[in-house]
Amino acid sequence: MVFAAPGEALTRAEELLGADPSPLHASVAHQVIGIWQRDFGDTRRALAHLRRARDLAARAESAEREADVLATLGVALVHAGRTRAGLAAFERGVARGSGHTRARVLYRRAYVWWVLGRHGEALEDVRRAIPVLRQVDDVIWTARALTLRATVHLALGSVERADADFTAAEALWDTTGQEHDKADAVESRGLAAFRSGDVPAALRLLDEAAERYAKLGTPTFMLTIRRCEVLMAAGLATEALTEADAAVAALDGIGGQSTRKAELLLVAARAARLAGEPQTSLARAAVAVRLFAGQRRTWYETHARLVLIEARVATGHGSGRLVADAAAVAERLAAFGAPAAPEASLLAGRIALDLGWTADAERHLAVAARSRHGGPPLARMTGWAAQALRARAAGSARGVLEACRRGLDVLDDHRMTLGASELRARATAQGAELAALAQRASLVSGGPRRLLGWSERWRATVLSAPPTRPPADPVLLTAMTAFRELAARAEEARTDGGRPAPALEREQRRLEREIRSRTLHMRGEAPGDGDRFDAGRLLRRLGDEVRLVELAVLDGRVHVLLCGQGRVRRFEAGLLAEAEVEAEHVQAGLRRLAHPGAEARLPLVEAAGARLQRLLLGPAAAHLGSGPVVVVPPGRLHRVPWALLPALRDRVLSVSPSASSWLRARDTAPPPGGRQVLVRGPGLASGGAEIPELSDRYTGRRTPGGAGPGTPPPGTPTGTRHLPAHDEVDRGEHEGPAGAGGGATRVPPAADEGGGESARRERDGEGRTGGGRPGPVDVAGAGAAARGATVVLEGDDARVPRVLRELDGAALAHIAAHGTFRADSPLFSSLRMADGPLIVHDFERLDRSPYRIILPCCETARFASVGADELLGLVTALLPLGTAGVVACTAPVNDAAVVPLMLALHKGLDAGLSLAEALRDARASLPGDAVHQATGWAFSAFGAA
Repeated sequence: MVFAAPGEALTRAEELLGADPSPLHASVAHQVIGIWQRDFGDTRRALAHLRRARDLAARAESAEREADVLATLGVALVHAGRTRAGLAAFERGVARGSGHTRARVLYRRAYVWWVLGRHGEALEDVRRAIPVLRQVDDVIWTARALTLRATVHLALGSVERADADFTAAEALWDTTGQEHDKADAVESRGLAAFRSGDVPAALRLLDEAAERYAKLGTPTFMLTIRRCEVLMAAGLATEALTEADAAVAALDGIGGQSTRKAELLLVAARAARLAGEPQTSLARAAVAVRLFAGQRRTWYETHARLVLIEARVATGHGSGRLVADAAAVAERLAAFGAPAAPEASLLAGRIALDLGWTADAERHLAVAARSRHGGPPLARMTGWAAQALRARAAGSARGVLEACRRGLDVLDDHRMTLGASELRARATAQGAELAALAQRASLVSGGPRRLLGWSERWRATVLSAPPTRPPADPVLLTAMTAFRELAARAEEARTDGGRPAPALEREQRRLEREIRSRTLHMRGEAPGDGDRFDAGRLLRRLGDEVRLVELAVLDGRVHVLLCGQGRVRRFEAGLLAEAEVEAEHVQAGLRRLAHPGAEARLPLVEAAGARLQRLLLGPAAAHLGSGPVVVVPPGRLHRVPWALLPALRDRVLSVSPSASSWLRARDTAPPPGGRQVLVRGPGLASGGAEIPELSDRYTGRRTPGGAGPGTPPPGTPTGTRHLPAHDEVDRGEHEGPAGAGGGATRVPPAADEGGGESARRERDGEGRTGGGRPGPVDVAGAGAAARGATVVLEGDDARVPRVLRELDGAALAHIAAHGTFRADSPLFSSLRMADGPLIVHDFERLDRSPYRIILPCCETARFASVGADELLGLVTALLPLGTAGVVACTAPVNDAAVVPLMLALHKGLDAGLSLAEALRDARASLPGDAVHQATGWAFSAFGAA
């Protein structure tokens, strides 16, 4: 019962001790309390109860009882870090027990061998125990023994053997009521899925195990360790570090197992290294090494030493001593049969290469390279990285490129098993070294065209295929609805001048975690990208007039690849770090210019733009010709306002995450029907003043008393579309009338979302428009789309389910809405609708996002840079879903100045121009004052529509 219902078992044991039991029964009660304290509480108390249980068993003169208690005591001593005493207790337990009892003792000693990393001894003891347990029909202990044997097989890399044992154990657990052990079986299956390379399944199973443990009220430190391993493999190292550190603190708070603390510190050290925090990694790894050594856990100590060496190298301490240390670690790991052995050999080879020790490097790298032909994807990646370094040391550029190609192919296949765009983006970090090696080799021997190909090979790959659509998961959909409602209530509380209640904020964070967790469980459905980048095809599509400027960064310097007129040319520009600093100065300048009275800063901002041009374009600026320009920047330069650069200021200019993405956008055909969707969210400073005029323009009417195209309507506030300190993106500081705007014709909401007579009439295009005045705007749906209708959603009509339905397959969407960028969780970046936030996860549920989208609110073009060179944000979420062009803002802008810019932009679109052409003309139409100029520079056209 102590595992099936631990709380109840503890209560029963304490009650029994209060009833003056016999020594035999008191021994059982103390053992139960000792097990509870050992696994769920204070290890010191556990040892006291177990010693008492041992003494009582001896007094009762029961050798079998004493043997059983000695096994439990042995496990507790090992977990407390007293390995020698624990193994001695097992020796006495094996000697005292017989038959069935001895088999149970052997199983628990096998568990201890596994904890100590002595896998051969573990397999031997469990081999002796299983036949006896089966012979006496001990279902529970047989299932435990099979689960343990499977776990040992996994540690040795024998995934197929582990699967067979897990399957057999699960069949036995189904016949018992051991809920804790059932949860443990689900956790073990999650570990097996991870070892076989199925990250989404691993996350799903580990989360399921966590839910089962939570119902039992038991701590889950081992589960945390395994979950952190999966998070690191998924590229979520910072998240893993946070979880591991929190678990260490919780374990210290209850005086928990020393062995678990050491394992958690090892996980935290690895996570810190992957998260780019080498000093933190160094500190955690050093403590882990000390603890493992004291616990006589050589297997784990060796793994911790590997992380310690990696952290030292990351802090710039490469030396001959570290080569020897890494080589010694590699030998010990190989002797253990540990899957991490190739990583240690690769590390030794890499340090030796940096020191110029080519013979030593070749020896170690050759060992590491053997792993390229088998095992999980990341192990094969390690092997191909070693092979690429071997080729580089031998001076074979061809060998480097072949190894990099093969390694990135492995990672491509792995990425496409991931359904969530966030995981796909973060997983690319695993290929950063291979991509960099290939680019360097191309720079030396292949010419600009080859460098372009390798720059594209690992740039914005997450956009190469749409993410897996979130399943019709009722739990996920319910969580998203609840999150939206809660976020709306929180926003209402802020608007009223207060702050949301802490309970409201906690529940909102819980729902975010649930939504994200269930999204990460999605498995990828798309095959690997067989449509490789073709430089010749790009040059043909560019023709003689268009220039594509791709910026590649090698060893910190920007290289400009200028494509056009049938060739690719390379120019060297400045240092990336200096460009990033200058870009931040420009952002600060644009933020100031968004407010009237800052005109004196305009020359400073323009001068900063000229400096940025020298750093980013260098001599290539003089070779851009006179036609349109497409800029493909690296992820770290996504906030540059490219229209500010003097050479690009008066051009038809568009931005794309990659040349491949631009080609896909060019090949994307607009949907039939040409439906326009105009959305006005609540709480806008200008009241979304452009929406009524755009509605009248697209429907052929004018609003009575409406303002001209270049002037905001009377009463429009002159606030700033700003970004407050909490990253909330606003179109202004003042509340505007959510439904104001004279002549906007609205589409009424359906009586019931997705069903009912009113919904049927809307889908079929029947009935008249609602929301006030009748008008010629057709109701959305199949009929409306065929007639090129204009749909206006505002007030209560602008609710997320309705907005999504209208956006799906539209030709043009203009969404004037208060927005929020979430740097901490970019896929929760949102646009505020009447019923709460429309988040990126919502857009990913569309069958086809609008062909063109205009997002006039501040900083909708903000992204989080993750992985090798990937961007997560609203714009990048739309591009793989069918959107060919987006106009969005990279900086805070003046609210009133945006209105004439948007009206002029739509005027150009109405004349048949592309987004980039219309935006260029719209900028030119603005007044020449500082506020309007800064507003025009802040907007960019993305894609090719």
